[in-house]
Amino acid sequence: MKTFGNPLLNRVLKDQRGQVLPWVALLMVLFLGMTGLTVDLSHAYVCYRELQASTDAATLAGAYAMTLSGATSTTVTNQVKAYSSLLTGAGTTSGAGANADLSLPNVTLGTTSLKCVSNSIYVQVPCAASPTGDNVIRVTQSATIPMYFIGALKALGNASTAASITVNTTSEAAIQSGQNQPLNLAIIIDTTASMKDQDNDASCNNTQLHCALAGMQTLLTSLSPCSQGSTSTNCVSGYDNVSLFTFPNLQANTASNDTSCPTSDPTIGPYSYVPIPSTSNTTWTAPTGSTQTYQVTGYEDDYSANNQQNGGLATSTPLAIAAGANTGSNCKGLQAPGGDGTFIASSMYAAITSLQAQQAANPGSKSSLVLLTDGGSNSSNFGSGFSTSSSTYPSQVQQCHQTAAAGQFATGLGITVYAVSYGASTNTSDCSTDTNPTMTPCAELQATASNASDFYSDANSTENPGACASSSNPSLNLQGIFTSIANRFTSARLVPNSV
Repeated sequence: MKTFGNPLLNRVLKDQRGQVLPWVALLMVLFLGMTGLTVDLSHAYVCYRELQASTDAATLAGAYAMTLSGATSTTVTNQVKAYSSLLTGAGTTSGAGANADLSLPNVTLGTTSLKCVSNSIYVQVPCAASPTGDNVIRVTQSATIPMYFIGALKALGNASTAASITVNTTSEAAIQSGQNQPLNLAIIIDTTASMKDQDNDASCNNTQLHCALAGMQTLLTSLSPCSQGSTSTNCVSGYDNVSLFTFPNLQANTASNDTSCPTSDPTIGPYSYVPIPSTSNTTWTAPTGSTQTYQVTGYEDDYSANNQQNGGLATSTPLAIAAGANTGSNCKGLQAPGGDGTFIASSMYAAITSLQAQQAANPGSKSSLVLLTDGGSNSSNFGSGFSTSSSTYPSQVQQCHQTAAAGQFATGLGITVYAVSYGASTNTSDCSTDTNPTMTPCAELQATASNASDFYSDANSTENPGACASSSNPSLNLQGIFTSIANRFTSARLVPNSV
């Protein structure tokens, strides 16, 4: 190389430092672009997963809505909207879906499709199980996700660069096809004298008690008595455990008259006091001997003929016999020997206390209570412990209010209370001890149920036809009511799309 006489100039010409800077400048643009693409696509993927979870939740909510009495495509769609990611127009009090998120600002809810599927291993229930005539629901949602870094390139003049990306999600669910949570169920059946009255409804045409027990049989048949792995001859462990309660109370050592096949009724006594349990109670001891009890059977899992759901009922076990499954001439099942009027609160607290103990012994299970009665509370036959002046339990006044308070107490413990009105009236005279304020038997049962959707009324009852209607579950007879309640214990299940 030719050199110059100036040493400083020679050093400058020979110096190679800094030659990489132009390459760094060029590569920095590439690196920043890749970083921007990675960040934007990662953000889009996170939004996609969030939207998919929202779509799954909305689909399961819609599948549950399909099992409710009176369900229509409109009511199902409204429930889907309520659990969607819509920021506006979701039909809730806030105007947004339960899964709305500002990170998903541009969500569109696609068409909610209901369909009847009869040839898939994933769908185990008939289409007739839903009032809509369908057993599968399909929900789609889409969202437009802004591309912040790459969008900046568009602002710099790159017209071909997308400023946003659209993600689409789809979910399908089948009703009543998922594994249910183990259930502890207490059923309280009214056995006062009025339950001997005739119900001339064509679906039963027998005494009210007989019709009520037929509904109870429908409910028991729909449950899963034993855990998976059980056979028709071997129940590995109980799954849906059921106990039967009644009012008025009966002498404990005569309860077997309701659970075996004798010829006499159990002995009825005055209404006995059952303490309100603590919220953390985990113990329950059923009365024995000559003591008065509201519990007819313990928590049983042997009511099925083959230890399976929809396998028919056994005919020789206490709960099944009490439900009227044994039709032999000497088998009466649960009887209505009567008593002096109706008082419900004590039987409620007995059932609640037993459910607390049952759930504590079965971690991971859920508890529910079903109450069926045809009238208000107005008894005058009480044992010791009941006040004549106090307006709260245990008291001989404000009796209908005490029933409602017991139901609300159970709900506060996480126990779902289903209240079934069997012709309960709308007359305050049938809650004669409730004067401050007054109450009707219909209002008593509405307030006892955990939610409006948990209140049922036999629309075909001949005792007080149409007197006490359920807006959430209209036009149901007892069989329909117990079928609906059984459906409430089941769960929807996500299935492959386009099943």
